[in-house]
Amino acid sequence: MLAAAADTSFSLAPGPIVIVLVLTVGYVVRWRRVRAAGSTRGATWGRLLAWLGGVLCLAVALISPLDTLADQVFAMHMIQHVLLLDFAPILMILGLSKVLLRPIARQVLDVERALGPIAHPAFAVALYVGFMWLWHVPAMYDAALSHSAVHVLEHTCFLTAGFLYWWHLLSPVRSRSMTGLTPVAYMASTKVLVGLLGIFLTFAPDSIYSFYEHAPRVWGLNPGDDQALAGAIMAIEQSVVMGIALAFLFVRALDESEREQQRAERLEDAHDAATSTAP
Repeated sequence: MLAAAADTSFSLAPGPIVIVLVLTVGYVVRWRRVRAAGSTRGATWGRLLAWLGGVLCLAVALISPLDTLADQVFAMHMIQHVLLLDFAPILMILGLSKVLLRPIARQVLDVERALGPIAHPAFAVALYVGFMWLWHVPAMYDAALSHSAVHVLEHTCFLTAGFLYWWHLLSPVRSRSMTGLTPVAYMASTKVLVGLLGIFLTFAPDSIYSFYEHAPRVWGLNPGDDQALAGAIMAIEQSVVMGIALAFLFVRALDESEREQQRAERLEDAHDAATSTAP
């Protein structure tokens, strides 16, 4: 197979562009209204930057030349996947707060109750791991690259699984089922199972995707080296994200514990004061 120059054109499909614009404008309008109402704690600059960073990840994955390169280089396709599964959902959820969600908070709770077992963290783990393995089955992977409708379905699956998975960990509405060491087990089980897929792709003796076998050699990468690079990206990304997320959750748990202790001390002081002044 002859070497070929990489196509680095932007993907200008209207769907992703509209989604990015709606997410940006809708959030900024709500953020400005909350701040105008005086609730700056629920609409900080940090949350705005986190949300916009998440939307930027979507734009990079679906609109930038990365989307075009993903059809030519396995490693670029893997970067696209981790942006949709992890980076975009993480940043966008971190951009939310109870105050920002107030207009739709009741609907969110109603949806969670209606979903029943589907809203349980165990389902999120199964969905995240299941989609990652399913879409890397050779027949499914090659179909996604060969048919645009299947490719859109693949991206939809990854975004859905990513948002559901990270919602249980980072949602501003705290889940009773995700307390103590549960988040550690939740993340470890997921990242180990997905990391194993990355290790398998890295050390597989042969290329397993016929699409790249018959594609032109971009940047001089042969299919085996390209697959190994993609697998390494997956395995390393899973380890790094898990480490950072666990550190974040640990710091957040300490902060919440300290605030709970301070709240209890204030209530105790108020009770003692009321008791001492009682006739």
